[in-house]
Amino acid sequence: MESMKSKPRDGTDSDLSELIKAATKDSHVRAENTQLMLNYQRGQITQTQYKLLLCSLYEIYQALEEELDKNADHPSVQPIYFPQELARLESLELDLEHFFGPHWRKRITVPAATHRYAQRLREIGKDSPDLLVAHAYTRYLGDLSGGQVLGKITQKSLGLSGTKGIVFFSFPGVTSPNRFKQLYRSRMNSIELTEQQRREVLDEATRAFEFNIEVFDDLQKMLSITEEASSGKGNDAASKTPTTFSNSPMLQFALGVGITLATVGMGVYAF
Repeated sequence: MESMKSKPRDGTDSDLSELIKAATKDSHVRAENTQLMLNYQRGQITQTQYKLLLCSLYEIYQALEEELDKNADHPSVQPIYFPQELARLESLELDLEHFFGPHWRKRITVPAATHRYAQRLREIGKDSPDLLVAHAYTRYLGDLSGGQVLGKITQKSLGLSGTKGIVFFSFPGVTSPNRFKQLYRSRMNSIELTEQQRREVLDEATRAFEFNIEVFDDLQKMLSITEEASSGKGNDAASKTPTTFSNSPMLQFALGVGITLATVGMGVYAF
């Protein structure tokens, strides 16, 4: 099959980065406008929720970066392989150690949705490395854009000083996020793909967002169950329960999932 730079289905020239943005637009809007995403942007986050966020991010990035490392010489991965500038695993380890102590690895808890996402990354890393492009693009460039905003919100909400606990949001190897994102897009747009491969990359980008939305849907169900259980205890019990339900282990777990997905959904259109 003839190899080509990415083109839309009507045959007109267009960059892969723009095609992904267009293909995921509806999914992005749906993820961005969930109640949990809106709450995070308002600064409604607790330390427990943020710690769960770090746990999920660690598993996702461990899978993504291990697969990128394994496929560093693949023709579709090599152009967008920037471990010195973008790798997040070490920063996440520092944040996890800050909150959980030296034995943080034994205390990591993640939801089933995180496992499924990590499993998908390992699956395509082994069988279809071309598709890693979609995940790397939505994760890294999202972090460079919306992630910077989330870092400031997290620092203020949790009363953190300096970069302690929020190293994840810092990219010391990137002196200018805007210029780097331009370079990244240019490198990604230079990847030569067959028409079939291009369609698969676009489908995979959409699939990444849909993974997130599925978890948001599950999360809303968990929240509804928790709220119903709380309201069923009577007015006296309800009056003793904070409106954030921060003492509920189920809700803490659920909100941690939602915040993890918020970092995925935010920033793609700020490129």
